[in-house]
Amino acid sequence: MNNTKYLFVVGGVMSSVGKGIASASIGKILQSRGFSVSIIKCDMYVNIDAGTMRPTEHGEVFVGDDGIEADQDLGTYERFVDQISTRNHYITTGQVYQEVIRRERNLEYKGEDVEVVPDIPNEILRRINLVVKKEKSDFVIVEIGGTVGEYQNVLFLEAARMMKFKHKNDVLFVLVSYLPIPPMVGEMKSKPTQYAARTLNSAGIQADFIICRSERSLDHKRRDKIATFCNVNAENAISAPDVSSVYDVPVNFIKEKLDEKILKAFGIKPKSRDMKEWRALAKKIKRLKREVKIAVVGKYFGTGDFELADSYISVIEAAKHAAWGQNVKPNFTWVDSEEYEKDPKKVKELSAFDGVIVPGGFGTRGIEGIISAIKHVRTNTIPYLGLCYGMQLATIEFARNVAKIKGATSTEQNPEAKHQVIHIMPDQEKKLLAKDYGASMRLGSWPCKLKKGTKAQKAYAKSRVDERHRHRYEFNNAYRKRLEASGLVVSGVSPDNHIVEIIELPKHPFFVGVQFHPEFKSRPHKPHPLFKEFVRASLKKRK
Repeated sequence: MNNTKYLFVVGGVMSSVGKGIASASIGKILQSRGFSVSIIKCDMYVNIDAGTMRPTEHGEVFVGDDGIEADQDLGTYERFVDQISTRNHYITTGQVYQEVIRRERNLEYKGEDVEVVPDIPNEILRRINLVVKKEKSDFVIVEIGGTVGEYQNVLFLEAARMMKFKHKNDVLFVLVSYLPIPPMVGEMKSKPTQYAARTLNSAGIQADFIICRSERSLDHKRRDKIATFCNVNAENAISAPDVSSVYDVPVNFIKEKLDEKILKAFGIKPKSRDMKEWRALAKKIKRLKREVKIAVVGKYFGTGDFELADSYISVIEAAKHAAWGQNVKPNFTWVDSEEYEKDPKKVKELSAFDGVIVPGGFGTRGIEGIISAIKHVRTNTIPYLGLCYGMQLATIEFARNVAKIKGATSTEQNPEAKHQVIHIMPDQEKKLLAKDYGASMRLGSWPCKLKKGTKAQKAYAKSRVDERHRHRYEFNNAYRKRLEASGLVVSGVSPDNHIVEIIELPKHPFFVGVQFHPEFKSRPHKPHPLFKEFVRASLKKRK
């Protein structure tokens, strides 16, 4: 290929229709053809990044190696195409306006009046081109957040329209839209998608492909309607029914010959396809019968009357990868820690599980419930994996109930407490006093030394690893000797020995807490070592 080709992916009818999965899957099928891909997410939020948003508001905050706090879709991209996402792969309205205003204040527009159009779309295009110049990929896939027709994403659509005008042979548009089947009607309805396509037309954009999301496969009648009323070739209406696993989506796209159709639309000669490993995984997921029961104890599940597992999507996917790698399917139960505060006896229900995970979090709500859950799994030898806050709370539980440090807590929970076994990092204290909250935590990839012979070191089979972090608080070294004397093992530390990165209990089947987020580095064909060992221990308990 002599020049980069662009695919803009937009959504129609409703949110959560699967644009991120579709974008990642398109990247995967093009990658399987031997082409290089880059995937970018554009978010309409005025937030500079996702770091200041509640998980129940926006889903998981995904952290990159370079410290970017991004939309969870970047995690999906990484898992599907196995490439590291950076801050260049995440664009928000806030970033764009911030940069345009900075340039205006610095007279970089040379006295010209600065307008929303074209200056905001031009800045969006400049950011997309940063990725193009750096990575020189054959294809750049740009997912535009939100839904067609929303005011918030219209400037991203305008940027895409401008690019199409300048490079008409290098740009294609993919509309991911929903075709409902109302139960009382019993028929798949294409009208909402027709409106979405027409609304996209009003932004000056014609969809080249429409990915038709629905409960069932697209039939010929609906395919013909989409072609007639949405102005696309019938063969470019891509059936995308609900599937049992997101890892089925690239396989379905291959079945629909989407890769061939995209290459044909760009006038590119296809290369041979290699999807053997991915197809094998998709088949394996379907046939697995034996289960491992895992409880995820957290506090970011509730959203009204519904549960939002997206708050911990990378944790869930990492556990799936580890389970599939050991030929079992994970059976998850979401446990709201506040329930254990209302009724402490309920914690006994954790004995019915093979393993327990406590993921990351912030604040004080539901914390005592999590601590009681950790005590139960520790004393009943139930495999435990604590991530970030899950490591800190495990330290507090151990300090209270094993080391007998009465009132042990963290600075975050009680800044006036006598025994803050988890305290704020010195540089973070200055930032909080200055109300410097955004993107100011200890973020991104940091090295960790592993203690020889420990569970963590054996799992990694290395003496040093690099993992991604997102925290303000740390293990208080003033209590380190006392806790170690009581049986706690510090199995991972920063290279300068100051920051405690991993704790574990040697006499427990598997009780490991990590200050970092290993879930971000797990891949479908390369499960993370700690999750692998956690699942292995959970299976032993099940037996």
